[in-house]
Amino acid sequence: MALITWSDSLSVKVKQFDDQHKKLVDLVNQLFDAMKTGKGNQVMGDILKQLTAYTQTHFAAEERLLKQHAYPELSAHQKEHSALVTQVLDLQKQFQEGKAVLTQNVMTFLRDWLSKHIQGDDKKYGEFLNGKGIK
Repeated sequence: MALITWSDSLSVKVKQFDDQHKKLVDLVNQLFDAMKTGKGNQVMGDILKQLTAYTQTHFAAEERLLKQHAYPELSAHQKEHSALVTQVLDLQKQFQEGKAVLTQNVMTFLRDWLSKHIQGDDKKYGEFLNGKGIK
């Protein structure tokens, strides 16, 4: 069973970003599946690298388009992104230092942050961009 199941409630109605969000959901689910089967630490390094890189790529794409269209809440959105990147980089650092970081608390944090961020902050820009003709 997946930790996060993609549904229309997560859609921001901007295809590019929905596709990217699906990839982030998939990476979090891969990590969760590995943890459930006792292989979390074996795959965590690779998945954390992918999650970190893809998150940064996704956030940059969002921010670039929002800046291009003068999104009024861009600054607050960037702060949310920065906070998550910092936390994921910290998890990656702890893992590289040999600390056990893959716990149910970490998985719950990733699930809740991703779901709340998409359904809250990202939905707002979705409506804004849809109003600019971007679907």
